[in-house]
Amino acid sequence: MIHVEHLTKRFGSQVSVDDVSFTCTPGTVTGFLGPNGAGKTTTMRVLCGLSRATSGSASVDGRAYADIPNPGRVVGVLLDAGATHPGRRGREVLTLAARTMGAPSSRVDEMLELVKLTGRPERLRTRQYSLGMRQRLGLAAALLGDPQVLVLDEPANGLDPEGIAWMRGLLRGFADRGGTVLLSSHLLHEVEALADQLVVIGGGRIVASGSKDELLASTSGGLTVTSLDDAALAATLQAGGVSVTPSGDGLVVDAAPETVGRAALAARVVLTGLAPAGGAGLEELFFTMTAGTELGSAQTPGPATAPSKETSR
Repeated sequence: MIHVEHLTKRFGSQVSVDDVSFTCTPGTVTGFLGPNGAGKTTTMRVLCGLSRATSGSASVDGRAYADIPNPGRVVGVLLDAGATHPGRRGREVLTLAARTMGAPSSRVDEMLELVKLTGRPERLRTRQYSLGMRQRLGLAAALLGDPQVLVLDEPANGLDPEGIAWMRGLLRGFADRGGTVLLSSHLLHEVEALADQLVVIGGGRIVASGSKDELLASTSGGLTVTSLDDAALAATLQAGGVSVTPSGDGLVVDAAPETVGRAALAARVVLTGLAPAGGAGLEELFFTMTAGTELGSAQTPGPATAPSKETSR
């Protein structure tokens, strides 16, 4: 589990992260979203012990990163795929990391196979790697210690569509086995396809957080629902005080997905479709929630102090 509580990080007089709190639970993928300079990378660096909080805390399984005796066996981290020694070969990078954390040497072979870097790629020096290959190697290193938590900053950078689909399956499987994933990405459609929870940050402050379905429903003005018996479903929802409007081949419902699911169960109706009304999805949520918080914007979110520019963002 990841727990960030009232985290604030200042660089001199500038506030980069302002009273940020959120939790990532086991079995879920949390999408961490925000425009450039919003505070995402700073938050993740504090979580991973690379920067010290001005106030507040960030912990993994109840402990600060610096207090974990062998952190690579607890939390896998990928913040910068280019942070490997350019003269080392791919296999060498993983072998040294395995020795450092006391992981069995067999894990090196397993991870190279997992990220599809076996054969010639594992023998290349990392200076010869494409960005996509560096991302794969970084994911292998993050998973090497068989951790239960992953913290990943833009892991899809440089991956082609096939590679992005592969990564999506990898992370979804990790979470489905009980792992916890905190994922920062600018690829909104991929986050929408993968994430269970969303944390949206703008100007150093959390501007939205919660389950993906509930946040998308609240932004789009409801859900579009189709079923095998729309009339019966509508009657059950309306009996529970839910606003229902016929629309095309389905219904527009002003309710959370859980409410619709429970109504369908009570009415013994099979749902065939459930999506944010209007289909705008995560992109609309992102731009709605972060408007005016980009670097160089004349606006700031509420009373927050204007954030500093993050050097790695």
